[in-house]
Amino acid sequence: MDLFNSALGKNITFVRPAYFIVRGFIGIPNVEYYYIFLLFVYIVSVLGNTSVMALIYLDHNLRTAKYVAVFNLAFVDLLGSTVLVPKVIDIFLFNHYNVPYNECLTFLFFCFTCLSMQALNLVVLCYDRLVAIMFPLHYQVRVTPKIMLSIILFSWLFVIAAVLIAVGLLTRLSFCDSLVINSYFCDHGPIYKLACNDNTPNLIIGNLLIAIILWIPLVIIMSSYVCIGQTLIRISTPQERVKAFKTCTAHLSLVAIYFIPILITFTMRANIHPNARIINLSLTSVFPPMLNPIIYVLQTQEIRASLRKLFKIRRQSRVIWK
Repeated sequence: MDLFNSALGKNITFVRPAYFIVRGFIGIPNVEYYYIFLLFVYIVSVLGNTSVMALIYLDHNLRTAKYVAVFNLAFVDLLGSTVLVPKVIDIFLFNHYNVPYNECLTFLFFCFTCLSMQALNLVVLCYDRLVAIMFPLHYQVRVTPKIMLSIILFSWLFVIAAVLIAVGLLTRLSFCDSLVINSYFCDHGPIYKLACNDNTPNLIIGNLLIAIILWIPLVIIMSSYVCIGQTLIRISTPQERVKAFKTCTAHLSLVAIYFIPILITFTMRANIHPNARIINLSLTSVFPPMLNPIIYVLQTQEIRASLRKLFKIRRQSRVIWK
C-alpha cells in the first residue's frame, strides 16, 4: 500500500473541498450558552496562566528546573486555549460554520499540537518528582534548567513532527460527498472518515498517535508513581511520607483532570455519541488550562511564598509613595 501516493509520481487528482462545515452539537436547544460558558472558562484560563508565567519570570527563586516545566505548561495551556476557544466562538456564536480547507487543517494542527504537548509536559513534571523523591541527593545534577529545557524542546519537536505527519496524510484524501465534520472543531477522526478514497493510513496514524501521546505517557506516569510509592514506604516516619507525597499532589491532580475525560473519548471511539465526544474533548481542552494555575497556586508552597512576597513588596511600595 502506498502511504503517500502523490510522492510516487502517480497521476492522481485529489478532490479537496473549498471548505468544511463544522456541525457542533446535534439536537441540543440553547446550545449557545455552552459556548458562552467556554468563553468564561477561557478568560479565567488566560488570567491564571498569564499570572503564573509572569510570577515565574519575575521571581528569581522560581528560576529552577521544575518551574521551567511549569512555565512551559502554562504557555501550552494559554496557547491551546487561545487557538481553540476564540475560533469556536466565531464558528458557533457568529454562525461561521464553513471553515476553508487550509484554515481547517491549520486549526487542526495547532489544536492537536497543544493537546498533545500537555500530555508530554505532564511526563516531564513526573520526571522532576521521580528524581526528587527517589534520588534526592542527585536531584541538582539530574534535573537542571538546561536538562529540563532540552527535554521540553525535544517534546515540542516530536509533537510537531507527529501532528504534521497526521495533517500531511489528510492532504492525500479526496472528499466527494459530505463535508460536515461531526465535532466542534476541525477534528482529525471526523475529517478522515469523510474521505471517499482509502483512509487506512489516516486510521493507522490516528491509532499510533493515541498510543504514543496518550497511553504511553499515562503508563510512564503511573509506573513512576508506583516507584515513588515504594520509595515512600521505605521512608522511616509517617510525617516524612506525607511531606514527600504532598509535593506530588498538584501533579497528580493535573494528570487526573487531563487524562480521564480524553481517555474515555478515545477508548470508546465509535461507541461514543458525537455530543458526548464534543463535551469530553472541549472540557479536556479548556478545563485543565483553567484549573492548572489554581492547583499550582493552592498546592505548591514555593508559588504561595512567591505570591506573598510579591504582595508584601507592593504593600511596602504603596506605603512609601504615601
